[in-house]
Amino acid sequence: MSEPAIIRPDKQTFLAEENPFEAMMERFDHAAKLLNLDRGLYKVLRNPEKQIITSLPIVRDNGEVEVYTGYRVLYNTSRGPAKGGIRFDLNVTLEEVKALAAWMTWKCALVNIPFGGAKGGVVCDPTTMSMAELEKVTRRYTSSIIETLGPDSDVPAPDVNTNERVMAWIMDTYSMH
Repeated sequence: MSEPAIIRPDKQTFLAEENPFEAMMERFDHAAKLLNLDRGLYKVLRNPEKQIITSLPIVRDNGEVEVYTGYRVLYNTSRGPAKGGIRFDLNVTLEEVKALAAWMTWKCALVNIPFGGAKGGVVCDPTTMSMAELEKVTRRYTSSIIETLGPDSDVPAPDVNTNERVMAWIMDTYSMH
């Protein structure tokens, strides 16, 4: 069964076929125009503060080396530390992670909580990985984004295919640095 399409009434296009970040930016541009947003603020809010793309080599249980790709985007931290989930999925892309980090920024601002937005992910299929392999990927990913993490800068959370065990590995790896 195919993914349900979401039709935008203003352009009659399908979001499922679009770049997620571009689709989010179109909405942001429309909102900025309606709000008569200051041009300088508009320029700042249109771009993520930080984007990390990292290679995550691990040795799998069968002895083969596999290299996974990981992302972490801190969209905006002007309201406080970034917060956002980490997902492990084959369909993770930088464009999706940027869009989700931006949406987290807007959600936190909308409900007036003192956080900015972030999101992260690793391109992998956890259903084909042993617990040891998943732990290796998690710890490698955490080590590669360690400079952003911390209670005053970037607070990760579970998302698609991550849970309290993955968060515990992240915390343990973070605590060793």
